[in-house]
Order: sequence, then structure tokens, then C-alpha cells
Amino acid sequence: MTRPLPTDTDDKIAALAPDERTAAKLRDAVPDIHLSERFAHVDTWVFDLDNTLYPADSDLWPKIDMRITLFLCELFGLDAISARALQKYYYRQHGTTLNGLMEEYNIAPERFLNFVHDIDRSSLLPNPGLARAITALPGRKLILTNGSREHALRTAEQLGLGGIFEDIFDIMAADLLPKPAQETYERFFDKHEVEPARAAMFEDIVHNLLVPHARGMVTSLIVPKQGQHDHRETWEQPSIIPDHVDFVTDDLEDFLLRITRSKLA
Repeated sequence: MTRPLPTDTDDKIAALAPDERTAAKLRDAVPDIHLSERFAHVDTWVFDLDNTLYPADSDLWPKIDMRITLFLCELFGLDAISARALQKYYYRQHGTTLNGLMEEYNIAPERFLNFVHDIDRSSLLPNPGLARAITALPGRKLILTNGSREHALRTAEQLGLGGIFEDIFDIMAADLLPKPAQETYERFFDKHEVEPARAAMFEDIVHNLLVPHARGMVTSLIVPKQGQHDHRETWEQPSIIPDHVDFVTDDLEDFLLRITRSKLA
């Protein structure tokens, strides 16, 4: 299901309780004519990786999350509960746990990234439908992730998306400054010669769409399907969809196919 942000309904939505506001903005499918208008000019398609290209209830992110906790346990000699608390503190305060470790302890990023992304991906099922939907989009396709390039490559391959994307802009390419930092997006735009006003961004973390929207990208928030388990942190799960989000969808494959059909109509 997908929805736009029609200004004529904003006042009605504002009167609802927070949990009702999200439901109200997801309730009705977006007319194809609206997709045609909003995506007509787009020729560059930018995707986040984790919890965007694979379902929110996948065990992939929990595996990475557990590896981060284990890294802190081994690094500081902490018990799991203390390491977990420190991990989440760094994540909230610094954007990523790695950023906090580098700023406070000068941890080598390669050591951290190699350790936490050393996971079994066999539970992640290939998604040929999504592969066809992304391939059908007219123009360039790129991944922009706070993870490592190797993690993105291996995960995309497991999903059956290998070879679809022109390139991957990872945390190392971002000079270790994670989204949502404006500098990271500017580096991405410069490196890949992306014109934001002709690009679209698909992402599961709402504040990571602030800068893309401000720079003129069409922004789409990927959310779990109703009843689907959500492994994101509670503070990453918005109860209100802000104005810098143009679309919300709980079915990326269907949404992309509808965009393509609307552009070809």
C-alpha cells in the first residue's frame, strides 16, 4: 500500500492521535496519475540497503546488531547487557556505533565493519520480483548505505539483485560520516554526478530523507507491512509521517512497478 501527502487532508490528519495519523496517511493507494506527475522527471534511483531492499522482518539486521554487541563485549570486556546499552547510546548520539567508537576510542573502521558484517545471509530469500521492478526503472540505479561496500555487495547478491546497481556508496566512501549528515549526501552527489532534482530516494529511516527532500529528490519511506515485525529502534519508527516524506509504501516491488507503468503510460 502506498500514499501521497495531499495538503488538503493535513488538517484532518493533524487532529488524529499519533498512531492514527500514520494509518490515515497509508490508507489509500496513490493514483497512478500522481505517480506519473511526481516521478516523470526522475532518471536516477537511489536505494538504502538494510530494511529497504529486504523485508523489515528479515533476521539479517538482528544478526548484524548482535555482532555489534559482541564486538563491544570483546573490545571492553563488558557483559552483554552493558555492551548493548553502550551500543545503543553510541548509535543514538553519533549516528552509528562505529562513529562513536572512532570519536571516543579511535577504533579502526575496517576492523569493526569486517567483524559486524561477517554474518550468514542464507536465510535471506532471493526476490526476483523486486529485481525485475528495479531493472525496469528507466535510468541509473545506485545504493547509498551506512554499511560497508562488501556487505552491500553480498546482500544484493543473495537477494538476486547482483549486477543491477551501477555502484554502491558506502560508509567508507562517505569518509565514515553516516546518513543523515548533509556532507554525506553532497559527497554522494559529487562522486556519482547525481542531479538531486532528477533523482528519487527510497529509505526506511525517516530522518535520512530530510536532506534528500531539501535538495529536491522525490522521497519514499519504506515501512513494514501491517503485522510485520519491525527490528528498527523504537525512535526510528515514526508515529507521524513528516512533510519531507513524499510517499510511504509497505510494498517496494509493487510501488516501483506502478512508477514504471505510470512513466510509460
